[in-house]
Amino acid sequence: MREPQTRWSVLADRIDAGTPAHRDRAVDALRAFAILGVVLGHWLVTALTSADGALSTTSPLAHMSGLAPVSWVFQTLAVFFLVGGHVAAQGYESARGRGVPYGPWVRRRLGRLFRPVAAVLVLWSVAAGGMLLGGVGTDTVRTLLKLVLSPLWFLLVFAALTAATPLVARLSPLWPLAVVASVDVWRFGFGGPEWIGWVNVAAGWLVPYTLGAAWSRGAFARRTPAALLLGGGIAATAALILWGGYPASMVGVPGAAISNLNPPTLAAVAFGLAQCGLALLLRGPLARVMSRPRAWAKVALVNLSAMTIFLWHQTAMMAVTALGLLVSTDLPGLHTVPASAQWIAVRLLWLPVFAAALAVCWAAFHTYEQVGGRPRGRTRRGSSGTPATPSRIVASSAARTPTPAPAPAPAPAPGNASPTALTDSTPAGESTVTGPVAPAKETLHA
Repeated sequence: MREPQTRWSVLADRIDAGTPAHRDRAVDALRAFAILGVVLGHWLVTALTSADGALSTTSPLAHMSGLAPVSWVFQTLAVFFLVGGHVAAQGYESARGRGVPYGPWVRRRLGRLFRPVAAVLVLWSVAAGGMLLGGVGTDTVRTLLKLVLSPLWFLLVFAALTAATPLVARLSPLWPLAVVASVDVWRFGFGGPEWIGWVNVAAGWLVPYTLGAAWSRGAFARRTPAALLLGGGIAATAALILWGGYPASMVGVPGAAISNLNPPTLAAVAFGLAQCGLALLLRGPLARVMSRPRAWAKVALVNLSAMTIFLWHQTAMMAVTALGLLVSTDLPGLHTVPASAQWIAVRLLWLPVFAAALAVCWAAFHTYEQVGGRPRGRTRRGSSGTPATPSRIVASSAARTPTPAPAPAPAPAPGNASPTALTDSTPAGESTVTGPVAPAKETLHA
């Protein structure tokens, strides 16, 4: 046990020592929190129940309405869009300063988003075809594909906002907020068509995105604006739930007449404002926590595989659920109806199993998240003829000043790769951890 702890300590120290002093570690911490919130939320509020060998989707929120506050903790998409707007606005300004045209900048950013998606689509296309040929019911296949593909809507919206960064970076959040409010008044107050609600898919997430862009311009240098966001968001959300008829759950509930998330409602956007205010207020405490090497190393490694974690977490849960069907009886917390406190307690015990399955998916597919999607183990030769395959951690807290040459690093522990040094050699204001003889190349995407 001592040797793994020693190796982890050495790795954490290497990552910490290779990080520039000007790097805003709180940005990476907020992104990691947002991704893990989505993952844990899906694992806790999504249940696949079995009947006659078929799988169907339900939710404990549909059976126990008192669990609605759980969705307040794990519905963290507003924080992700806040960070995304902050990073994209900084990156675009940095690119303009270096004379990089819009085309190459946007292709680079969108490539990072969609490259890992290809692996998911290919695997599930093959899997769906195999299940249908093997006699699996179409309802089961449709249920599984919906769980895998439905989270991808978020990537499409995020990609569209990223591409529109030059147009929306200086847009006041009040404008998309007004659109959301107008759509809801028309939809719920005047009986407007249901399809009009889908306008809020763009307008609703544009609110935190433009807040992030404003953050990049220094709009939240003082704590007062963030505190107003938090307080105003909480008050507005409470009023809309208590007197406006909006549901308390911030995620969709099967069978519910109104979903706060699909499409986003004014209540979801108000709740997102409160989340963004809290996130901005937590920057200082997060920065202090991230100054600890072990804490920072965990956040850096989560960000390194953020897209892989997001894209494969539903597959991991479904793989465990499907394998459980090989048992002759329904497994509690996995195949049973989520209608009791016992289900919740048992479900929590399944979370480490889901995490282990996600680790398997990560091992198989995380290379697609790297620039160029090259598998681990491929090397390129430097001018000296020796392998030169740098290990990279490219992060999002846009570097604004050159990084001085790092001091000589300590010798690596036995069995570890050589120490890394952090430089600002990558374009678009990103930071890169490079090691001269690291075993492989890894890229953490903004």
